Amino acid sequence: MTALLQVTGLRVVFDGFPALDGLDLTVDDGELRFIIGPNGAGKTTLIDVITGLTRPAEGSVLFAGTELIGRREHEIVRLGVGRTFQTATVFEQLTVIENLDLAASFRMPMRSLFRRRRGMSERVTAVLDTTGLAALADKPAGVLSHGQRQWLEIGMLIAQQPRLLLLDEPVAGMSRSERDRTGELLQRIAKNHTVVVVEHDMEFLRRHANRVTVLHQGMILREGTVGEVQDDPRVREVYLGRSRQQAS
Repeated sequence: MTALLQVTGLRVVFDGFPALDGLDLTVDDGELRFIIGPNGAGKTTLIDVITGLTRPAEGSVLFAGTELIGRREHEIVRLGVGRTFQTATVFEQLTVIENLDLAASFRMPMRSLFRRRRGMSERVTAVLDTTGLAALADKPAGVLSHGQRQWLEIGMLIAQQPRLLLLDEPVAGMSRSERDRTGELLQRIAKNHTVVVVEHDMEFLRRHANRVTVLHQGMILREGTVGEVQDDPRVREVYLGRSRQQAS
């Protein structure tokens, strides 16, 4: 497979403490990758560097051969990198379809945004089907459940047509049924996108992950299948053996 994301020698230091310490990571085009690790392992910092929120002291982030370090957040989005945060960010006063339509419009010329939109675009229709939100298309986003808001935010990313989606704890706070639906959603998305998921829900990981990267102290401790990661005594010691409350 072809590498879509190549992280090399990434080093980030906060108040003298290395949040990332020479981290190397490769994610192939079309891959669904899960990233786990204990609190302070560097998971969110890694996503922040990739998306331009944090500037590293050293290292390189190549996306489809283009260096991302030094680029602004909106430039990275336009190159095809999208992310969600732990708390879904949607426009509560707008309907589901209006949120998706707004997200789908971000690549359009400015003059097109002022034209009267007639009907639903094929892209928005496809996103509604993918996320399972078609029946809620005309509902204000503010009345959605926690899980439905997360699906809407993921849908808003898909509507922007990114090549890489970075999802930060997408099932946090969800019910069992919502977690199951989210896992099914990730599998559907991964057919057309490269997806990186930062997650703490180990049951969700076992059910839906294929390849897993374990971070510890700003470096990669282990990579492999779910079975290989679970069987590694180092991983059990620093992460899997802890309770979910201790490992955040």
